[in-house]
Amino acid sequence: MTFDRRIKIAPSILSADFANFGQECRAVEDQGADWVHVDVMDGHFVPNLTFGPAMCKAIRPHIRGVMDVHLMIAPVDPYIQAFAEAGSDFITAHVEAGPHIHRTLQAIRGAGARAGLALNPGTPAEAARPLLDDVDLICVMTVNPGFGGQKFIHSQIGKVRELRAMIGDRPVHIEIDGGVDPTTAPLVAAAGADVLVAGSAVFRGGSVSNAAPYGENIRAIREAAEAALR
Repeated sequence: MTFDRRIKIAPSILSADFANFGQECRAVEDQGADWVHVDVMDGHFVPNLTFGPAMCKAIRPHIRGVMDVHLMIAPVDPYIQAFAEAGSDFITAHVEAGPHIHRTLQAIRGAGARAGLALNPGTPAEAARPLLDDVDLICVMTVNPGFGGQKFIHSQIGKVRELRAMIGDRPVHIEIDGGVDPTTAPLVAAAGADVLVAGSAVFRGGSVSNAAPYGENIRAIREAAEAALR
């Protein structure tokens, strides 16, 4: 997997048809998605319950590209190996989810995946500074984690700018998760983000049997983000 800072759209399957995950993953990739984002929630760290390693393993054969797994769980460490063995390319853990985030990031890389660090809206960019050489991705939560379809928190744009300045020339992606659509995509792209997670904004209006709207939605988000970089 070659690093680059081009805009990447990562549909979150939290907004997909739960009865057709495999086909939904294929559909969004066929319609132009760069990555597939999997939101794992435990009902403890966040107020929702979603997927586990078995589901990731089941959909992995349906994903040709990157499977980006976001662990909104605590504790994280006992589950890293299982998610890595399920085929996760990126495994992202929250700095707020445990007392030893450095050890967690080491464990993710040790399991053969790329390490992501997620920051909740109330967590400052400065929390990532000591970890910049231990991560491959920083995920900025632009909603409070737990549910899809929330309103974008505009105060996080400044955090993205801070992180981009901190990262410098390190090969670290900045990912935005929450409230991404054609209106907010250019704001975060201009601030320095390159991976845009979008759920309802991608899956709205389409289905496995009518996937063309997925492509239209992905193109609209991508074009809006790329326009901000010209």
